[in-house]
Amino acid sequence: MTSPRRRIFAAAVFALAVPVGLVACSSSDSGTTSGASSTTAAASGGACPTTPVNVVVSVDQWGDIASALGGECAKVTTVLASSSVDPHDFEPSPADAATFANAQLIVVNGVDYDPWASKFAATSAPNAPVVDAGVVTKTAAGSNPHLWYSPPAVNAVADAITAELDKLAPDAKSYFADQRTAFTTSQAPYDKAISAIKAGASGKTYAATETVFDYMAAAVGLVDKTPPGYQNASANETDPSPGDLDAFRRALADHQVNVLIYNTQTEGSVPQQIRSAAEAAGVPVVDVTETVPPGTTSFETWQVAQLNALAKALGVTV
Repeated sequence: MTSPRRRIFAAAVFALAVPVGLVACSSSDSGTTSGASSTTAAASGGACPTTPVNVVVSVDQWGDIASALGGECAKVTTVLASSSVDPHDFEPSPADAATFANAQLIVVNGVDYDPWASKFAATSAPNAPVVDAGVVTKTAAGSNPHLWYSPPAVNAVADAITAELDKLAPDAKSYFADQRTAFTTSQAPYDKAISAIKAGASGKTYAATETVFDYMAAAVGLVDKTPPGYQNASANETDPSPGDLDAFRRALADHQVNVLIYNTQTEGSVPQQIRSAAEAAGVPVVDVTETVPPGTTSFETWQVAQLNALAKALGVTV
């Protein structure tokens, strides 16, 4: 990010995830991508009946999901796992090109979030099928790229990954079906939290320092009250005008906003000023992250922790 709201992530790591059946590998502080979560693996069980599929995933937001769906029948490599580098700005190395060249299946976010990955898919592995979240969800170029925060997108991408794994390893089709079912089961707390917040807080308002959480906010029925001028500046990675900042402060001070969504993986005076204004006005602040935090055991635990915090801020029991 080029503006003062510079993104800050954990150390950059090129991660290889080898699913391990009944034993789960959790993400470490170094950013290693996890394999299938213990919930998923325990629910599916069984050994892989064929040679595992080599899967390359651009970013960790989709890496855990791919690992859960592939189980022991997928060898998942995530290029940016808990990265210190903005995926927009990532400059891949020749080693990354070699990794893509060995891929049998590639998973990217798309929507201009990880263009380097789409380029490598086309040049280094032209015969490998690509699951592009933007294409799967028919999200237009220039739209909010944070699709992993959209519950329908998560399900659609999971279905697309499973469909490609079925084609690449037909002898494991039944195994992949079990993994997909287990993934759905593991998402029960996530689905429950979304339903509870939607039932108890639909129509309440929020504002956000960035658009990271917007898809999820819409999914639970919240109304976006982020001042448009500030929102446009944030999306374009430029500084908001003094008037935009004043509009944000007024919205908070006048309690036009029930909760502030704050991306903790940014730094700079602008988001800090907004947070301070929310705290001074008594508006609850909910911390979210763009990428999977170090130490997180699964996509589900990451998302549910944030949803629980949102529910508490809105006075909803999950």
